[in-house]
Amino acid sequence: MKNASLSLRLGLSVTLMGAALVLLLACLAVFALEHELDSRARKDLARKMLQVEHNLRVDLRSEDLGSRAHPLLDLVMGHDNLSLNVLALDGRHPHLLSLGPAVESRVGDLHTDMRLNFHEWRDSSGNQILTVTRQMRLRDDTPVRVMMSLNRADDQDLLQAYLRSTLLALPLLLVLIGAGAWWLMQRGLKPLRRFRRIAGQVSAQDLQHRLPVAGLPLELAELARSINIMLDRLDQGVRQLSQFSDDLAHELRTPLSNLMGKAQVTLARERDNANYREVLEDSVEELTRLNRIINDMLFLAQVSQPQAQVALKPLALADEASRVSELFAFSAELKGIELHLQGWGTALADRLSFQRALSNLLSNAIRHSPEDKPVELRIERQGCEVRLSVENQGPGIAAEHQSRLFERFYRVGSGRSRLEGGTGLGLAIVKSIMQLHGGRVEVNSETLGPTRFTLVFPAE
Repeated sequence: MKNASLSLRLGLSVTLMGAALVLLLACLAVFALEHELDSRARKDLARKMLQVEHNLRVDLRSEDLGSRAHPLLDLVMGHDNLSLNVLALDGRHPHLLSLGPAVESRVGDLHTDMRLNFHEWRDSSGNQILTVTRQMRLRDDTPVRVMMSLNRADDQDLLQAYLRSTLLALPLLLVLIGAGAWWLMQRGLKPLRRFRRIAGQVSAQDLQHRLPVAGLPLELAELARSINIMLDRLDQGVRQLSQFSDDLAHELRTPLSNLMGKAQVTLARERDNANYREVLEDSVEELTRLNRIINDMLFLAQVSQPQAQVALKPLALADEASRVSELFAFSAELKGIELHLQGWGTALADRLSFQRALSNLLSNAIRHSPEDKPVELRIERQGCEVRLSVENQGPGIAAEHQSRLFERFYRVGSGRSRLEGGTGLGLAIVKSIMQLHGGRVEVNSETLGPTRFTLVFPAE
């Protein structure tokens, strides 16, 4: 049973539950039938006792019981299981009248008073007897004991026959319930077999398969939608990973090719110390670029992990932005660019991560800003968010590029960032840092400028 199929488990469970319900209903039916038969027997005896009382009180005297008992005989005639006994109370004539099948003398010991008293007992043959007793008076006011007994053997035979038929029908019912349960389980689990078939076709090389949702039960439809969403995420992740691998190989190939080419050219013939020094300086520059790419990739791998956590503390954004601006003051001054900071706000952030994200934005803003044009840093609070924007007056970014700016190694212009010394990972790092803070980064750029990047933090 441990490794049994789900359809078998459910079918057996439904079969056992059906068997239990059938047995319960059969027991309830037996109890109900027995109660109804007993109730009808008591009502019939009570009705006949009323008729007996009427006949005794109106028509019969003690000397008439032997010769004029025809009204009483009519009550028990045709009833083989019904008997009537009239006994005297004074003991001189114990049995004044006895009609119907003989009843054991035990009836004389049953309690009798002015009320109807029902007694259930069994005779020597094991038959169940129901006797009703009552004290009555004859026409001449003679008190008598009236006892009417009903042999309920027929009722017992009916109950036994019902039980036998129920027990004989039970195996057939169980077979029908089991077959019906198996058919329903097979029909109900048909979508799961389809799920299994499609799941067997999914691989890292083929993530195009999706589960059909139409016509499924509500629970399975929700499951199919969830699996389809998961497959969409996996497909997107595999595509991004493949694209990233291609981009990374391309990014690393260029500096490595430069290093190998310069080394081969240098070693092709003898050169003086100045030439060797120049080649080494160029090699150091390319190695520095490689080192920067590797460091950025390690940082991205670290902050992109689901378990990555940073200690978020209240941070005065204006103070930290001022410190970062001071680090870029010299490079901005070389281009005649002024850094303007305005506004104030406090957000929950990690100090070092915030400085790195802002440094990447400031570096890009200064690099792409025209000479003698200011770079604006603005801090403001909007509802439950604190926004820090970095705006430059350089050429704008086309709308078709804005949605992909934060992808790794993505460049608006071919080789643009590489020629300017960038790695193509700065904005991807900014996006990962903001996701780590539970925030986001936004871009807004006009065709002719300006271009504004905004860091959006949850407020303190």
